[in-house]
Amino acid sequence: MLPRSGDVIHVTKAASVQFAAPMLFRVIRVHDWPTYEGWIWLDGYELNASGDAVERRSIFVQVSGLRAVGKAPDPRARNGRQPGLVSGTVQARTVRTNR
Repeated sequence: MLPRSGDVIHVTKAASVQFAAPMLFRVIRVHDWPTYEGWIWLDGYELNASGDAVERRSIFVQVSGLRAVGKAPDPRARNGRQPGLVSGTVQARTVRTNR
């Protein structure tokens, strides 16, 4: 599985011995740099248990050792509302005229 931008992957020592402590990683970029067969450079963010980015990193890993977790959640959709909307209701206004 070749990761793509936005993918969240589980990185363990199966990907590289430096990851004895597993981590979740959100991919920003997959570099096309020449490397050993089956290895890639990734730029992205290490994620905490809540899925929040805690550190930006570049990692060198074996593709065969990566496990897909899913797509990163859209931060704009966290609260279930569309950006720029205050609420889903329209407030009515009373207009008084003098007669």
